[in-house]
Amino acid sequence: MGQWFESTRVYQIVIYNMKTFTHIDLPKLPSLSRKNIDGKRVYVNEEGEKYPSVTSVLSVRNKKAIFEWRKRVGAEEADRVSRKASTRGTRIHKLCEDYLLNKDLPDLSPLDLDTWKKFRPIVERIDNIHFVEPFLYSNHLGMAGQCDCIGEFDGKLSVIDFKTSRRLKKHEGISNYFAQCAAYAVMYEELTGIAINRTVVLIAVDGEEPQVFIEKRDNYTEFLLESKRMFLNGEYD
Repeated sequence: MGQWFESTRVYQIVIYNMKTFTHIDLPKLPSLSRKNIDGKRVYVNEEGEKYPSVTSVLSVRNKKAIFEWRKRVGAEEADRVSRKASTRGTRIHKLCEDYLLNKDLPDLSPLDLDTWKKFRPIVERIDNIHFVEPFLYSNHLGMAGQCDCIGEFDGKLSVIDFKTSRRLKKHEGISNYFAQCAAYAVMYEELTGIAINRTVVLIAVDGEEPQVFIEKRDNYTEFLLESKRMFLNGEYD
């Protein structure tokens, strides 16, 4: 009875004592549609111009590592782990999205509840939100994508990305994450004229405290452009 009461009390604290986020009223962004062409994600703008996704472009950086991992653990196990990680990542992303949009949150599994209890205070450092899950593109970069959030983190305008992980990450191991955020910052400035040079990666880690990584956009633009060159030339790390 005591354990049930305590878990119910924790659930009520985590789910019902919710922050109300402030949203900045801004003009709508240009619309994009998303398609899969030859197994690759492509975005199409209102003029019919096609852009590869940022994640497709940056995938050249870890293709070899993923190939070696799949070879080591076997295709069946690799597919199982990937599906589980993708499903969990989607659930936590949806929680963050709904929370930032001031929506009611769904019932959570014990695992997701434990993760959200730790992750929620980090998410609550966001406010004065410009957009949640906006589609963005850049003619300069020649790519497009969907950003998790553009808003203030600890009072500073940032591109914010949510990630999930089974284990703790190291700063030097997440260059792709920073480059992805840098791309969104460039796209946002091109579309709105609003410059953002701060990127924030928030990672919900199974059984651990969340991780917060902050970087400057301009530290990763060269990495991003080199990735685009490799993508166009069919190269990979």
